[in-house]
Amino acid sequence: MISILLKTLPFFALIGVGYLAGRSRMFPQEGVAWLTKFVFYFALSAMLFRFAANLSLADIFDPTFVMAYLSASLVLYLLVLGVATIRGRGIEEAAMEAQCAQSGNTGFLGVPMLVVLLGPAAAGPVLMVLTVDMVVFSSLFTLIITGARGGALGRHALRSLAIGWLKNPMVVSIVLGLIWSAWALPVPGPVNEFLSLLGGAATPGALFAIGASLAGRGAERLGVASWLSFAKLILHPLLVAIAALWLFPVEREAAGVMIAAASLPVAGNVYILAQHYGVAPQRVSTAILISTAASIVTVTTVIAWIKG
Repeated sequence: MISILLKTLPFFALIGVGYLAGRSRMFPQEGVAWLTKFVFYFALSAMLFRFAANLSLADIFDPTFVMAYLSASLVLYLLVLGVATIRGRGIEEAAMEAQCAQSGNTGFLGVPMLVVLLGPAAAGPVLMVLTVDMVVFSSLFTLIITGARGGALGRHALRSLAIGWLKNPMVVSIVLGLIWSAWALPVPGPVNEFLSLLGGAATPGALFAIGASLAGRGAERLGVASWLSFAKLILHPLLVAIAALWLFPVEREAAGVMIAAASLPVAGNVYILAQHYGVAPQRVSTAILISTAASIVTVTTVIAWIKG
């Protein structure tokens, strides 16, 4: 456990440095926005393309893997949705809480950290988890909100979803990388070096940006946010473990990566959704803050269990 903690600590230390920089105003929130854009559109996209270009579709897409992760995540989604409804929340707030409990910080934290800690073979499973989260659950949330607000769930909604996927650089970079791989095209040396150099900025940049963004968040509605953090950090990996190890048995190493990805804290992009739709942004912000702080212990514990 201590050895794993020593390996995960540098990642969380980078988040801490970003938090202190943001808290001291040395790195203003305007700077956080621009750093996040650089990581999102350039550094992380280069890293994802490089990973995908060196993998085959079979390395990433495994129907049993997808079924295990999707079914466990859907159970969690419905559970949190149901709890929110019992508490008297409307469908919009309930959907936001469910999205908060299901969506982990796979892009900014999971991809760089898990590939380092669990080895290069973790890249394919991590990309699959990231793809399911972005394509399935982000779309599900959008459809629920659109339906709740009386919008048409027809061709226009599907067109909006498709445009959203095309505008997401993580989706685009993974797809382009897989196309490159499917054509069995070699990555030229200078291009590979360029992608390595640019993608190398993703890990420190993303972790610093996470910390700096946390510095600008207040903590309110601690009870609900604590429940959502518990659902994300404890229930999600537990349900994924049950699905991947017993219900839909997945190859053991891939199952370990899936469980580790499910144990990640609440994704920062959930807050962007909350702000965009005007649904419980403070609640989501607090859940991100609590889950990220607590994940130092929970993620380390899960990875130690997997490697043990």
